[in-house]
Amino acid sequence: MENRILATVGGQPITEADVSAFLAELGQRGAAYDNPQGRTMILGQLINSKLFLLDAQRNLIEGEAEFRDRLRRVKENLLTNYAIEKVIGSLAVNDAEIRAYYDENPDKFRGQETVNASHILVESKEKALEIYEKIANHSMTFEEAAKEYSTCPSKEQGGSLGEFMRGQMVPEFDNAVFSMTVGEITAEPVKTQFGYHLIRLNSRQDATPLSFEDVKDAIHEQLLREKQNKAYESRVNQLKIVYPVDIL
Repeated sequence: MENRILATVGGQPITEADVSAFLAELGQRGAAYDNPQGRTMILGQLINSKLFLLDAQRNLIEGEAEFRDRLRRVKENLLTNYAIEKVIGSLAVNDAEIRAYYDENPDKFRGQETVNASHILVESKEKALEIYEKIANHSMTFEEAAKEYSTCPSKEQGGSLGEFMRGQMVPEFDNAVFSMTVGEITAEPVKTQFGYHLIRLNSRQDATPLSFEDVKDAIHEQLLREKQNKAYESRVNQLKIVYPVDIL
């Protein structure tokens, strides 16, 4: 079916294979057009392109100076990229190299410390201190106070913000919560752009090493890129000996 002729333009055929080739050139975007309606749209584009090609050939546009200059530049770019690909295209990184890098650089794969915290957000420091006193003298729990006084949507969960890493909260909040001990409630309200916070640190999870499988692909990409860059720079330096470079 790939050879089935879908249309002719000036006697020249456009086949199912031509449409499929166009789809393949689109890469991942091509999936959105791999259906009857999409393939009909692509066929229309191929017909239009063929019309322009035939007309350009009939009018001898290939002989125009500007076209020849563009063709030269396209050819030079294509040849340059092909030459670079020959230098770096065969390079590879094996599993042993990836594993060695992982084992030799444990500090790079430690993950991040996380905390679980709750807070009560109010508009004034005075209000925050008043609420703190109620919690401290056990007239109400932190969760009860959050539900009654907090202006943050987390009040519905008793002020719980769940688990988060450094950098996910505003700096003032971040600095405070990551310096607290588990179970502690900030006696001094923490001021941020949102208001005043009473914060309770519920738990802390120390940074744990990322597994080899979690980072294997990222290490592969990094090592391959490093090999390619090194090979590229090495070849450039060799070529500068053969073709001296003078910057004027």
